[in-house]
Amino acid sequence: MHTNLLTAFGLLSFCRLFHLQNTPSFKMKFIDIGANLKDGMYQGIYNGKTENPKHEPDLEHVLRRAWDAGLHKIIITGTNVADSQSALKLAQSDERLYSTVGCHPTQCTEYESDPDAYSQSLDKLIREGGNKVVAFGEFGLDYDRLQYCPKEIQLKYFEKQLNLSLNHNLPLFLHCRNAESDFMRIIKEYAPKLSRKGVVHSFDGTTQQALDLTDLGFYIGINGCSLKTIENLEVLKSIPEDRLLLETDCPWCEVKQSHAGYSYVKTKHDNVKNMKWVPDKMVKSRNEPANIVQILEIVAAVRGVDQERLGSKIHTNTLRLFFPHELAHSDTTNHADGTERAV
Repeated sequence: MHTNLLTAFGLLSFCRLFHLQNTPSFKMKFIDIGANLKDGMYQGIYNGKTENPKHEPDLEHVLRRAWDAGLHKIIITGTNVADSQSALKLAQSDERLYSTVGCHPTQCTEYESDPDAYSQSLDKLIREGGNKVVAFGEFGLDYDRLQYCPKEIQLKYFEKQLNLSLNHNLPLFLHCRNAESDFMRIIKEYAPKLSRKGVVHSFDGTTQQALDLTDLGFYIGINGCSLKTIENLEVLKSIPEDRLLLETDCPWCEVKQSHAGYSYVKTKHDNVKNMKWVPDKMVKSRNEPANIVQILEIVAAVRGVDQERLGSKIHTNTLRLFFPHELAHSDTTNHADGTERAV
């Protein structure tokens, strides 16, 4: 009889473990630090053609897939005053959503008509947003797209926004494209004044730039655009583990089959062309927060480390930068019964 009881107890324990491993609570937790959820693609609008949507608005479905994939926070990127206002409004609709406030370098011409008034608008949004606004940005320099905003204007408002950020105790959400020399010169000047530093997101720079930034106390954000080439993957190996963050930068920066990092992707999702949209499938070539698991898979494989352990470390990094008050309450280690992991 004792043997039968032990066998039954063992079977129940196995069933319990099997159940835990196949429920959402067993999934790793993710935080997407950069998602452009207000982009028109999530309203069915592609290439700016508002008169001919390809499908119905589907952000509800996109977010459902994100939560099902293990995301428990998403930071929506603000790229100008109007976009930041819209991002904040969306963030206020769900306790798991947060936003940033700033002016992207390609949109800095908006500043020109009345620079002080523009800064005041950004400042007001930050103050009104309270704890829903978790970073100042996206701002920085982008010399790949000077057709949208000349270099001189970008430089002027990069520094103006850096000065504005000093009025707020927020980390920076920074952008740098093909502008390493000017960007590093300016950021080194301001770094000692920035108490919470920040992240250079969508990083595709050199190993030396990554090391210089992390030495200054900044974090490095990795997405599909950071994983295109063999050189990108070599840079990835050099970034200190305690300075790594993950993002999708959706609806852009997906991991494409042509990218050097693609061979390390394990998790793949069904998708359809936008003209054949259905609620339960992703749209081809439109990135989503749920794809963040692919970024972790690549980063862990390239660095040759355990995926769950690295994910837990990156989760801690993310909390430390954007949600430091939650660190004391976060579970970044395994539960005794192994039911949950954090990323």
